[in-house]
Amino acid sequence: MFRRTFWFTTGVAAGVWATTKVNRKIKQLTPEHLAVAAANKAIEAGGRLKDRAVDFALEVRDNMAQREAELGDALGLNAPVDRELPAPRGYAVIENRNSPPYVEGPKKSTYPTYPTYPYNRNEDH
Repeated sequence: MFRRTFWFTTGVAAGVWATTKVNRKIKQLTPEHLAVAAANKAIEAGGRLKDRAVDFALEVRDNMAQREAELGDALGLNAPVDRELPAPRGYAVIENRNSPPYVEGPKKSTYPTYPTYPYNRNEDH
């Protein structure tokens, strides 16, 4: 009798275990769960891709700075300057004849002044 009870209990346990495994697998294959899993994998892949891109950009920047230094040394751009730089150039001033000149004190403008008339629509009628 003990032997039958043992095998019956073992069969029930195996059935419960198999049913649980099947139900979990069915739940994993639902469209909602598949969509969530795909989204999670895409986020992980995007993170890895971003990290690789950042590493690549930093490596390019470092190599670019190193190459610029090499070129600067080869062309003599990084060498100290032993001579004094010339004075900066002055700019020529060009008179604007379209606007009246700025006058200080009692000087009068040499440009003719024209009277201005306000435009009033009521005077036309």
